[in-house]
Amino acid sequence: MTSAIIITFCFLLLIAYVFDISSSKTRIPSVILLLLLGWTVKQLSVFVDISLPDISPFLPVLGTVGLILIVLEGSLELELNKTKLGLIKKSFLGAFLPMLTLAFLLAFLFNYFGGYGFKASLTNAIPFCVISSAIAIPSVKNLSAYNKEFVIYESSLSDIVGVVLFNFIAFNEIINWSSFGNFFMQLLIILIVSFLCTIALSYLLNKIEHHVKFVPIILLIILIYAVSKVYHLPGLVFILLFGLFIGNLDELKHYKWIEKFKPDELNKEVLKFKELIAEFAFLVRALFFLVFGFLMETSEILSTQTLLWAISISILIYLFRAIQLKLSNLPLKPLLFIAPRGLITILLFLSILPINSIGLVNKSLIIQVIIITALVMMLGLMTNKKQSANKY
Repeated sequence: MTSAIIITFCFLLLIAYVFDISSSKTRIPSVILLLLLGWTVKQLSVFVDISLPDISPFLPVLGTVGLILIVLEGSLELELNKTKLGLIKKSFLGAFLPMLTLAFLLAFLFNYFGGYGFKASLTNAIPFCVISSAIAIPSVKNLSAYNKEFVIYESSLSDIVGVVLFNFIAFNEIINWSSFGNFFMQLLIILIVSFLCTIALSYLLNKIEHHVKFVPIILLIILIYAVSKVYHLPGLVFILLFGLFIGNLDELKHYKWIEKFKPDELNKEVLKFKELIAEFAFLVRALFFLVFGFLMETSEILSTQTLLWAISISILIYLFRAIQLKLSNLPLKPLLFIAPRGLITILLFLSILPINSIGLVNKSLIIQVIIITALVMMLGLMTNKKQSANKY
């Protein structure tokens, strides 16, 4: 039995690797193929009558670790200098404004048509408003450098803002000035923690001489995020700042205190660290979507009760995105199509407390919106001509 499990996992992950390296050629997002593969494995296990244990508790764990690694991987790739300020501003506005307006519109619709409380409606609306960096970032390898950077910034910031907004709405019983005061205090605390932990982890990355040095750093990063989550602090802010700091040491060399980290030596370690993070991010992301695909029921995918809502939500997603891109003077094609929902949508949905859950937002609706937005992205990338590195 043990050998069979090992063989199955190795085989599935090797197939996932083939999906990943072929996605740049086929323009088919690997997440669609992973979900389909997981669902197929489930159908085969039912067909041959193999009894498997319940693996659903592993989904939030895989999702959380995957989110940390994906945001860290994306932030390590970003260049931070004065020439990027306009791009960062557009990325933040692209992540924040459509999310906020879409969340309140969906909350109003849930409240109006379902008769649910507005706070519960808003809590359930937010997961649909977050762009999935887990799907978006690996799918834009063929885009121009500018568009690729925009997607990395936008989707990473969308994850962070989405989690912060969700926690603020979901875990405050009453929204008042005191709630906003606590929120800004939490933000200040995480900025201080991020600064101290970034300095400490960068020092360790440079000073550890043991042959095992990167895994303890990764474990410490996950530990800091998990502890911050316990206290409802926006831990993804720390992940983003840490990645930006160690990934942009060359831009910080003119500060004298940076010399204490020996940036030339540290850069060599950062390159190795980036490679390891990319490997781990692929592994966890693949496992997450395989498990989620395995847990999907055919009836949930094809449910006609939620299909109209799923299509309507998807149309609103692209409508607001088109408006935002026009206001930011960015090209509609291909950026309009790159607004997938995925890992973070699932994680936030699973985090909704029973008191805030509403019947209208269920697993079927989540799955259908994820599949529709992934298919739209696939079609958009397939019809997009390969761009040069310097063009929009």
